[in-house]
Amino acid sequence: MSAARFAVRAVLFDLDGTLLDTIEDLAEASNRMLDELGRPRRPLAQIHSFVGKGIPNLVRRCMTEDAQASDAEVERAIASFRRHYMLVNGQSTRIYPGILDTLDAMRAMDLQLACVTNKAEAFTLPLLERTGLMPYFGAVVSGDTLPVKKPDPAVLHHACDLLGVASHHALMIGDSANDALAARAAGMPVLLVTYGYSEGMPVDTIECDGLLSNATGALGRIEAV
Repeated sequence: MSAARFAVRAVLFDLDGTLLDTIEDLAEASNRMLDELGRPRRPLAQIHSFVGKGIPNLVRRCMTEDAQASDAEVERAIASFRRHYMLVNGQSTRIYPGILDTLDAMRAMDLQLACVTNKAEAFTLPLLERTGLMPYFGAVVSGDTLPVKKPDPAVLHHACDLLGVASHHALMIGDSANDALAARAAGMPVLLVTYGYSEGMPVDTIECDGLLSNATGALGRIEAV
């Protein structure tokens, strides 16, 4: 991996595992759902490895990782999870170290910022408001904004369109292969944080343009244009 600098006008951020540590709330909602459905609870570390492709994928894995569940049971479980997550969303969530400094510095560089997440809008927007991050972003693309989610590059293109920036003038910062694959397909560089949720995949095995132990490390890789 090179230490190249990227001439960009916009930076797109993933949410869960990149900007915010949401795992305790996700695990709480998952286990309340499993309690309601008479299924055994799952440890936080296992739920951690299920996060990344949106709520339906998280719920399906909670339900079927070591047991059988019909499509109808999974649909009921998704509805249950949504009810419980609406109650706990943001309750134990924290902003990762370095995020506020990074966002402030990028705003001072006149960079356009967007949040692009696979989390549904009904949970994304309240979470950004509750954590005080919403004012930083000129665009928010959630998991149900379009018919597709990351790793489909359409969501990144859509965020760039909303910001009025060409995709090749944007940088993606995320924590998983979903972010890396979407960025590559969208024709933009991608940096991955090492502290997030990568679905159990070692982040240093994911093809990207650099790894960040703290988001502030991205500042030395950017040249605003």
